[in-house]
This record gives sequence, structure tokens and C-alpha cells, in this order.
Amino acid sequence: MRDPEHDLSQTGAVRGDERASPPAANPRRGQPNRLSSATLVGRERELSDLVAGLATTPAVAVIEGDSGIGKTRLIDELRTHPAYAGRRFAVGRCRSIGEPFPLGPVVESLRRHGEALQIAALSPVAGAVRPLLPELSSVLPPLPPGLDDHVAERHRVFRGLVEVIEALGEMVLVLEDLHWADEQTVEFIDYLVSDPPPRLGLVLTYRGAEVAPPTRTVLGRVPAEVGQVQIGLSSLTPPQTRLLASAILDTDTLSEEFATYLWERTAGLPFAIEELLALLQARGSLAQHGSQWIRRALDELDVPDRIRDTVLERAGRLSPAARTVAEAAAVLQTAQPPHVLQASADCGGDVLLDALEEALRSGLLFEDGANLGFRHPLAAQAVYDAIPGPRRRQIHSRAAAALQELGDPAIGQIAHHLRETGRSAAWAEAAERAADQAMTLRNDGQAVRLLADVLREADLDAEIRARLAVKLGQAAVEAIHAAPDVTGLLASVLEEPLPAPARGELRLSLSVLLSQVGGDPVLRRQLYADAVDDLGHRPDLQAWAMVGLGIPTVPGVEPAELLHWLHRSLEIVPRIEDPVSRVFMWGKAAMVLVALGDPAWRHLVDRMEEQTGGSPQRRGEVNAYDSVGLEACYSGHHVVAERLLSAGLRGAAACESHRLELRVRRSVALLDYSRGRWEGLDEQVRVLVDELDGYASGRLVVEAVAGALALARGDLDTAMAGLTAVVRRAEELNDLDVLPVPAAALIRLQVARGEVTEAAGVGEDVLRGAESMGIWVPALRAVPPYVEALCTAGRVDEARAMMARVTAAVEGLEGLLAPAVFAHSGGHLAAAAADWADAARLFSAAADHYRRFDFPYEAAQAAEQAACCHHELGDAAAKDLMSTALAAYESLGAEWDMSRASRLGRRIGVPVPGRHRGGRYGYGSQLSPRERQVAELAAAGLTDQQIARELHLSVKTVEKHVSAAKRKLETPTRVALAVRLSEVEPPA
Repeated sequence: MRDPEHDLSQTGAVRGDERASPPAANPRRGQPNRLSSATLVGRERELSDLVAGLATTPAVAVIEGDSGIGKTRLIDELRTHPAYAGRRFAVGRCRSIGEPFPLGPVVESLRRHGEALQIAALSPVAGAVRPLLPELSSVLPPLPPGLDDHVAERHRVFRGLVEVIEALGEMVLVLEDLHWADEQTVEFIDYLVSDPPPRLGLVLTYRGAEVAPPTRTVLGRVPAEVGQVQIGLSSLTPPQTRLLASAILDTDTLSEEFATYLWERTAGLPFAIEELLALLQARGSLAQHGSQWIRRALDELDVPDRIRDTVLERAGRLSPAARTVAEAAAVLQTAQPPHVLQASADCGGDVLLDALEEALRSGLLFEDGANLGFRHPLAAQAVYDAIPGPRRRQIHSRAAAALQELGDPAIGQIAHHLRETGRSAAWAEAAERAADQAMTLRNDGQAVRLLADVLREADLDAEIRARLAVKLGQAAVEAIHAAPDVTGLLASVLEEPLPAPARGELRLSLSVLLSQVGGDPVLRRQLYADAVDDLGHRPDLQAWAMVGLGIPTVPGVEPAELLHWLHRSLEIVPRIEDPVSRVFMWGKAAMVLVALGDPAWRHLVDRMEEQTGGSPQRRGEVNAYDSVGLEACYSGHHVVAERLLSAGLRGAAACESHRLELRVRRSVALLDYSRGRWEGLDEQVRVLVDELDGYASGRLVVEAVAGALALARGDLDTAMAGLTAVVRRAEELNDLDVLPVPAAALIRLQVARGEVTEAAGVGEDVLRGAESMGIWVPALRAVPPYVEALCTAGRVDEARAMMARVTAAVEGLEGLLAPAVFAHSGGHLAAAAADWADAARLFSAAADHYRRFDFPYEAAQAAEQAACCHHELGDAAAKDLMSTALAAYESLGAEWDMSRASRLGRRIGVPVPGRHRGGRYGYGSQLSPRERQVAELAAAGLTDQQIARELHLSVKTVEKHVSAAKRKLETPTRVALAVRLSEVEPPA
């Protein structure tokens, strides 16, 4: 087997302009020290799945596996498969060294296909890719006029790339090593798979343990009509290892003992098997004398387990000149032209050719078109680590100089090499240039990494540190997963003497970052306050800091002070020249006013929609729509929330901003839960929880929805654990507009379990927080279950006093839910006094109010409670009300409530549905059919990756199903799971 991972260079496509050809003999057979298998071993099923999955286009295939597992070999087999003869392949790889240029693998995969585009009828939008693809300038339309919005510019580039891909006709586009992908590449893939060209087969590969959640979940965003296939590659088994070694050695007499030896020392990793056999051959220990020879010689072999040792021994057999070239290639990491290798190795041209040929014959280096480099990063790292420090620094220095001479210098790589030389000033300069370029191209995550490393390690003067820190803060605010890593760094820079403008901008950025990761709210507020006076040079940023001071995050700040800062920010808005920034400020101010119950928020929303025409297109505009839409949802304004969030979701798509899309999808998830749109919501929320990792406030919302849904579905243990954690975290963050959502669900669950004291404590915490910050309107949804908890505990007088307190607090505020909440709570108080008639009237009124404002779940609960009261009165109205509640629960898929209400329904003669007719079926503590299916395969010994292939699921989904099955059946291991499954009947 050839090296399965890295037959492609780290800078792009290998043979990207070739078409697939019929299978040929192993091209390396006969070369010294080069052992590989011409036959594919242990991957026949995966190849069949890949061939079939891409047969009908458009289609998307994902190949997941560890380094050296055989992802690239599988793609090479696809290229030479008879079914793909004549099919165009365009191949690109992500880089391990970050570059400011985004979309690297996409660009590299396309740049060799200019000839095929000569007769293509490309529209003007395709000209947007000219700066990325100068090699295709002769066949591309002219560059269109620039746009004043980087996000819109990027969207146009995405459109241009898709048009170029479509113009290439029937094609397989392969993007490898997406665990190294920059954010913009991930966003482009997301854009591409949402509506792929009709003749495109897209293949994506990555290492599962290293890939970011947005990349892992790409298949979840592929339209249903697009073909999908997910392939997980696992290590070879001992029998497969024997087959591979036999194929490599071209023998049928390999002993089982020797095969076991190989498997134990390589863990079945194909690359390691190949490397180990190559080392044995280099030692002269491999010769075919039959199985008896192999068994006798085995006792004399003392081969190290680690690949590093095998690589170093092979490298040690090179001549000094060839080893010097190999060391230079290891330092460079990516395949480079021979003259770059020569300059980095500092060897004369007369010896270079011989040295290169020797390194190529050894199999350590390979040819990537006109470039040369290591065929596998593990091998490169092994050689790199063995280079003495002083010589390694010299090679890095020469590499930086050589790369600088290239016509299109790779600034990120140059910065990397300068860093390793210890030349702080030169490194900082190169890193800043690379970061500027990355930010211009909206590759904010890479900019964060470049700048943060410099600030942490380089010895710089104060002016440079201040400038770099400000840029780092700006980039980190936009890079959703970067904030946790840089807040401490920015805080340390703030302790240094800084110019006022830099200090103000840095304080603002740090406060925003802290809000994203759930940092200390007191510190956040202080940073906003300290920033105000330093930001006079930037009215937009000064207004932003004032809005931050207007957001209720710290207990004890009076609403009047919050309003003071909001009004000050609005006074500054006319001085802001940028219309997008004005919309952003209106949105942030309106968000706070909604929570405070101040109807002035509606006027600001009108101005937002007037300025944007109801269709936000810029990031600041989408942010504003999302902020107000989410707060409107908390406060019960579902119609406005629907309008704003729908427009915001369209705007996020237009911006091509994955970060913004995540924000809006989080808000839409809460709106869908509140409005009873639960079909498919469970899976959407699970995906969002993964994707929002590192964004504390955003993740909190979807975790609240996940916990509330788990309760309604009847998964009580999951609900209790999830809701308890979310409530605790919301209290820690003082995120008191989120808190009532999980708190209301948790109180209901605790009351049902008889934990009324704990339930009342949760309710009191909600109201105490609302009182301390003056944000009563979002807290209203937790009031009815809190009243029920107090009444159930016999603390009716406390409940009445609490209701009087809430009524007084919300008087004069715009609280849309107040009539429903007060009627619902009054029903509990009347029921506690056994005043069934008044309780029935109040519960019915609450149900009507909830329905009017589109709260179907709460309406069903109130209708059920009204039915109970009518039943106490012996009133026939109980049947109609209970039927209404049961129908609503059934439609929602609220199995917990359905089970409870059905018991009373049967007693009073209400027909109870006998089968599930709508919504997602909840199985509570029983295994769902899918969980049982997965559990049975796991019990049979299949790995998670094998189960994923069998059932066409993601590996992460399989892991969750296995975990759920083990939890529900109380089995710690898969062996115990197999025993327990035989004792449990499947659900009807």
C-alpha cells in the first residue's frame, strides 16, 4: 500500500489537471526501499460505498479517519476505478501551517484547469475570483468593481468559485485534511453543499479527532435531494494486516506470527505497516525464504514501536547531502520547488540533483508536480525533531529568505520560519502582515492565531504591542471559537501603559469577548465604563460601549441608570457615518428596551427596518435583527421575533458568515420551541450545541431548549441533569433573560418528583434576579410554575405575596404575557383554595391568552389544568378541555405530558390516542427504535465507525445513541449491554 494520507502537497492539488485513467501496475515497484501494495486491502466495502455514493450527482462524500489510515489511498483508488474513467478530478489539501490566504485547498484544486474553461460561457461574477486564480486570468471575465463590504465581496467570490466549478462540467472535487481548514474554507464548503452544481461529486476528508464542529456537521446541511455518503476508516485487523504485508512483499507464505508482530507494533495503521516493512528491508532483514525463515529471524528483530524510530533509521542511511536535503524538507513542511530546498539546505547545485534523487529513492520524499517534500507529516516531524537546535534555526532562517523570493510569497509560512529563528522583530512584522491580509480576507481565526502567538512570545516595544493587541481584539470578536484563548492575553496587555485610543478599543473588545465566553459580568461592565472616555475618536465604538453599560448584567444597577446609558448611546448615533453601525446601535438599544418592558423599542425596530428595507445584508444589520428578535422571543413577542429572525437568517446566508448563522439559528431554535414547532428540533439543537462550543451565551440558549425538550419528550434523567446545569450556569453568568426558560421546565419537573422545596427555590432565584436587575418581562414565564410549587408545598400565602410583588413590578410595562401569566397563576391559587369554579375559569382564560400569542405548550398545560378543575366540579366541560390538551400534546410530541393527561382522560371518559400520529415520538426511559438498532450493532462488536457506515449516520450520532442506551439500561460496558438487550422487549 502506498502512503494513504499525503500523496498531495500541503499547498494544493497533485495531478489536479489529470483525468482518471484505467488501473495500472504499482508505479513504485522495483524502486529501492519503496514498499507498497498495488492491491487495496481492507477497504473494499468503503471503496464500493464511495463509488456508489458519487455515481449520481450532485453528491457529497465525507471520509473520516486518523492520520495514516488510508483516506488518500481510497481517493486514489476512486480515481483509477473503471466507473470513473475519463472523469475530471480536482484535488486540493489544507495546510498544517496557517496562511492568511483563505480558500487555499479550493484555489489549488482549480488553478490547473484553465484549458477546460476556454470555451466556458462565464458570467461577470466569475471575474471575482481573478485575484485568487491569476493562473486562469486569460479565461476569466474582468474583475468586477469592488464592494464596500468585505462580507458581500466574499459572497461574490463564493458565487464566482461555484460558477467556475460548474463550468468544469462532470467533476469530482476532493478537498483533503479539513481538520486544518481555515474558517472561510469551511464557510465556502457550507455554501457549496447547500446548492451544489448538478454534475459535481464533492469528497471531503478529515481526521475526526482534530476537526472543528462546523466541519464535522457539514453533511447535516446538505439538502435531502443531494446524494450523501459518510465513510469512517478504522485500523486494519490482524488478518487484514497479514493480507497487506503479503501484498507488499508479494508472497503468499507470510507467517501468522510475523503478521501478528506487525499488527502489534503498528496498531493496524497502514502507513506504519509500510514504514516498518521498509525499515526491515533497509536492514537487509527481509528476504523471501519461506515462513520458517521469517519465524527464525523474528527472534532477532528488535524494531522500535514508534514510527519516528523507523523513519530516523531510514534517514540515517542517507548520504550527508541527501540527509541535509531531507532536513530542509522537514523544516519547510510543505512541498516546495527544488531551488527553495537548495537554498534552505545551503547545498551547491552540483550535489543537489544527486541528493534529491537519493532522497526520492529512499521513499522519504516524493514529487508533487514540480515540487518536492515529505510524503507524510509524521515522517517530516520525526526528522525535524531530530535536527539539533542551532542547525534547525539556521535552516528556518534560510527557508524564510528563500520563500520571500517567491513571486507570491507565503507570508504565513515566512512568519512561521522567522518565529523559529528567534528573530522577534522580523517575526512580528511578518505575522502582522499576514494577520492584516487574513483580516482583509475575513479569515479572522488565522489572524487571531498569528497575533496571539506574537504577543505571547515576542519581545516587542509598547507601541507595537498596543497596535497588535487592538488588531487581535478586533479579529477575536469576529472569530467565534477564538475568544477563550485570548481574553487573558488581552487583559495582560491592558495592564501595560497604552495610548488612550488603543486602551479604549482594547477594553471594548475584551468586554465583548468576555460576554461571549461568559466572563465576569462586573469586570465586563467596568471595562465598558472605562472605555467610554477613551473612545471619543470613534463615535461608533463609544456608542457601543454605552450600550454595553445599558445592558442589565450586574445586580443592583437601577433601570434608570441603564436607560441613561441607552439614551446617551442613541444621542451619539447621528454622529456615526456608517449606516450599518447605526442599525447595529438601534438593535442593541431596542434589545434592552424589550427586556425592560419599554415600548420605545418598537420605534427603534421601525428605524432598523426602514434603514435596511426589512432585509439586512451586512453583519452589523443581521446582528441587530438577531439581538432584538431573540429578546422579543424571551418576552413573548413571537410575531415580531418571527419577522426579524427570518430576515436575519436570510441576511446571515447573504453575508456567508457561519458565525452569524449560528447566532440566528440559536435564536430560531428558541422561537421554534416557544411556538411549538418541535418537528426535527431535537436534532437541530444537538447539532447547534456542538457548533456553538466556545460561545457560552449562545450555547446556553440551545442547551436550555434541549433540556426543556427532553422533559416534554419524557427523558426525565437527561432533562434533570441538563436543566439543572443550564439554570446554574445562567445564574453564574447573570443571563437572566435566558434563565426563565430552563427554570420553568425545571420547576415543573421538580414538582412532579415531589421536590417542591427545591422547585420553590429555583423560582425565587428567578424573581430575585429579575428584581435586582429590573428585567421583569422575560421572567414572567417562570411565574406560573413557581406559584404551583409554592401552593403544592402549602405555602399559599407566600404565593399570594409573590404575585402581588410581581403585579406591582410589571405595572406600566409592556408585558405581552402578563394577562396569561396572571390568569394561570391565579388558577393555581384558586385551586389551592379548592375554589374549582374560579380556578377553571382562570385556567381557561390563561389557555386562551397563550393560544392568542402562540404559546401552544403552555396553552395545553392550562387547558389540562382547567379540565381537572371541571372534573372536580363534575362538569362535562372537562372532556372537551382534556381532549384539546391531549390533541395539543400529541401534535407536539410531548410524551411526558401526554402520559400524565391520559390517565385523567381515561377516568373522565375522554378517548385517548392509541398510537403516535405526529411530532417526534418520545420514549422516556425506554430505548427508541434507533437507539435499540444502534445498541444491537454495538453489542455485536461493531465499532462506532462501522455502525455509522451501516446506518448512514454520523459517528457522533452513533456515540450519542450508544451512550443513551447504556444509560437507560444501566450498563457500563458493551458486553453488559449485549446481555441486557436480550432481557428488554423492544418498544411497540
